[in-house]
Amino acid sequence: MRTSKKISLLNNFHDVSMACEDNLSFMRNLPAESQKLIVTSPPYNIGKSYEKRASIENYIQSQAQVIAECVRLLSSDGSICWQVGNHVQKGEVFPLDMVLYHVFKDHGLKLRNRIIWHFEHGLHCTNRLSGRHETILWFTKTDNYTFNLDPIRVPSKYPNKRYYKGPKAGQLSSNPLGKNPGDLWIIPNVKNNHVEKTAHPCQFPVELVERLVLSMTNPGDSVFDPYMGVGSSVVAAVKNGRNGLGCDVVPEYVDVAWERVNRLKSGELATRPMNKPVYDPTLPRGGH
Repeated sequence: MRTSKKISLLNNFHDVSMACEDNLSFMRNLPAESQKLIVTSPPYNIGKSYEKRASIENYIQSQAQVIAECVRLLSSDGSICWQVGNHVQKGEVFPLDMVLYHVFKDHGLKLRNRIIWHFEHGLHCTNRLSGRHETILWFTKTDNYTFNLDPIRVPSKYPNKRYYKGPKAGQLSSNPLGKNPGDLWIIPNVKNNHVEKTAHPCQFPVELVERLVLSMTNPGDSVFDPYMGVGSSVVAAVKNGRNGLGCDVVPEYVDVAWERVNRLKSGELATRPMNKPVYDPTLPRGGH
């Protein structure tokens, strides 16, 4: 196994620590309440190349161990964002957000939002409707949690709309910075033609994590991903002036994560911009 490496990026507080290591082992070396945001997409127990398929009961037990350690690491004003899809067994669907909800509640965490991530591409089913969304469960440890809305506002539908009567007549009726993005996020998943595509079959889009990083942390805070994959969460953290930590048991993915971080440092890493329209009909074909 590789050992953890740590480097400084951009300035003294943008630190990165990533390791090819089991997440429980990695986390036990971190101080309690040291992480402002823990964001991840764990294996869905569907038999991907990076996971061993287990019974749903064993899967929940394994997740419970990781979640318990994450709760220990979470700061009192921090957030946990657990992004999951469905486990499918003999044609029956088990929504993992519903399966895992009580694991978090047993630790006294409070659910702030159930964010739906919608995308257009994926496996085409023949015996049921094709899945085109996954879910992010956003939990906090206390009621005193960090949430910054302004950095993640999206353009208003009617940005120049004004009050037409009353004491505010003529004034803008909406926030000039934009509107709350709501809990349904339409962001493309990373497929073969995506600018961020790597060898990982199910990687996080960086812009998805950026919304969480910008809204739930402040510059200099620490962001940790216990199932790091190819490092999209770490990239999103460091790109926005936060510390990034992560671990994964697949050496190839950890190597790619370090390559991406180093390319970010040199200004060579391409990522899909936040709030870029999924489709712009005014552009010529192939120009999106």
